[in-house]
Amino acid sequence: MLELSVAVGAYDRTRAVLDGSAPIEGCEVHAVALEPEEASHRAFKGPEFDVSEISLGSHMVTVARGDPPYVGIPAFVSRQFRHSGIYIRTDRSIARPGDLKGKVIGVPEYQTTANIWVRGILQDDYGVHPRDIKWRRGGVETPGRGERSPIALAPEIELTQIADGRTLSDMLESGEIDGIMGARAPSCFRRGAPHVARLFPDYQTVEEAYFGRTRIFPVMHIIGVRRTLAERHPWLAASVYKAFLAAKDKCMRALGEIAQLSTSQPWSVAEHERLQRLMGRDYWSYGVAENRHGLETLARYAFDQGLTSRRLSVEDMFARSTLDFSRI
Repeated sequence: MLELSVAVGAYDRTRAVLDGSAPIEGCEVHAVALEPEEASHRAFKGPEFDVSEISLGSHMVTVARGDPPYVGIPAFVSRQFRHSGIYIRTDRSIARPGDLKGKVIGVPEYQTTANIWVRGILQDDYGVHPRDIKWRRGGVETPGRGERSPIALAPEIELTQIADGRTLSDMLESGEIDGIMGARAPSCFRRGAPHVARLFPDYQTVEEAYFGRTRIFPVMHIIGVRRTLAERHPWLAASVYKAFLAAKDKCMRALGEIAQLSTSQPWSVAEHERLQRLMGRDYWSYGVAENRHGLETLARYAFDQGLTSRRLSVEDMFARSTLDFSRI
C-alpha cells in the first residue's frame, strides 16, 4: 500500500475522503482537514502534502511557468460565485462597478482564483480593466501576506504591498483604501463598521443572473497530486479522482435525503431541489468535459491579466488520465 498524506478543506463534499468512507484505492491515507488558504500556501511553498487542495489560479501560474509542484485533478472541491466578494466604502461615490475606476482596492494576493474571476467579470461585463484600479496587497486580517507563487505583471498594473504591520480590513475601516476584493468578508464588514458594504448587496440575484447568462459556476480550488509522486505512480491520479468523485456523490445523495437532514438548515432539501431546477441535476459537477467553458474562461482571464505567459488549454491543467474518465 502506498502511504499518502492528504490535505483538504472539511466540506460536505470531501468528508468521505477525510473519514475514510471514500478510500483512495491502493493507498493508506493520512488525511488532515485544513483551511484552504493554509493548504494552498503550504502546497506552493513546499510542497508538503502528497495530495492537496490547491488554488486553480496559482496552479495555472506554475503550469505556464513550467514548474508545477502538483498535477491537477478535476475535482472542484471549492466553487463560488464572486460578485459577493467586492467590499467598498460607501462614502467614495461607488454605486456601480464602473465607479471602481481610479479607486484603491486591496487584495490578499493578486493571483488568488477569486480575484482572477472578479477582475475578469468586471472587464467582460462592466468594462473595468485591471489597469483602471490601483491595487494594494496584504493580509486581510493578519499583516505580511504576499504572493504564494512569484508573478510578473505588466508595468501598466499598479500593485503595491501595504506597510508592515497593517491589514486591509483596518485600512478599509479607516478609509485608507476604497475597497477590498477577496474570498473572505473582512472583519470590519462583519462587525458592521460604518461606511463599509458590499458593492452588490443583493448578490444572490446578481449571481443567479450571471449563471443564467453564462452557465458558469466558477471553480476556485482543485485537487493536486504531487507531481513527482504522480510520475512514479501513473495510476495514482485516476485513483485520487475516483475517491473524490465518490465523496461528492455521497454528499449529493445526502443533500436530497428528506428523511433525515444532512445539514442543520430545515429546508435544505427544498433548496437542493431548487438548485437542481436552476443549475441542473449535477450542479456541483466534476470533470473537464462538464466544465470546459468555465475553465477556458478562467484560462483566458489569467492570460489577459498577465498571470500566465501563455493561454493554457484545459488539457494543460489536469492529469491526462482524468481527462476522459471511464464510466460504467
